[in-house]
Amino acid sequence: MTLPGVIGSAALHHVSIPVTDVDRSRAFYREILGLREIDRPPFDYPGAWFAVGNGQLHLIGGLRNPTFREGKGVDSRDVHFAVRVASYRDALGFLESKGYRTDTDDLNPKTMIARPHATAGFPQIYILDPDRHVIEINAEQLD
Repeated sequence: MTLPGVIGSAALHHVSIPVTDVDRSRAFYREILGLREIDRPPFDYPGAWFAVGNGQLHLIGGLRNPTFREGKGVDSRDVHFAVRVASYRDALGFLESKGYRTDTDDLNPKTMIARPHATAGFPQIYILDPDRHVIEINAEQLD
């Protein structure tokens, strides 16, 4: 048995992630990922919402016992979400202009993994947000 009306027409509505500093994370998601902030209901805890295609990303602050990846580097097999961009090369160049590098220590917050010929069949880049959440940036094809 499945939930009526869901299978075949399902869409991901949002992803929520905990953050330690809403303003710092808000700046990262605006300035590095280029996401557009959208209105958020007046909850009694700090946070921010962003549009991601037809879905949303919700940043949640003020948690008493959040789950973070403390002390972990970029790992493409760990929990992550992915955003698709129009140009792999443009995304890679932009990240490099912001100080991201593939040849740094794994724990460096500006480390990235670049896989232009990934096994997945499309080019991928992995970076960390300020709270060390893994983000995949991919494109339909290598340009």
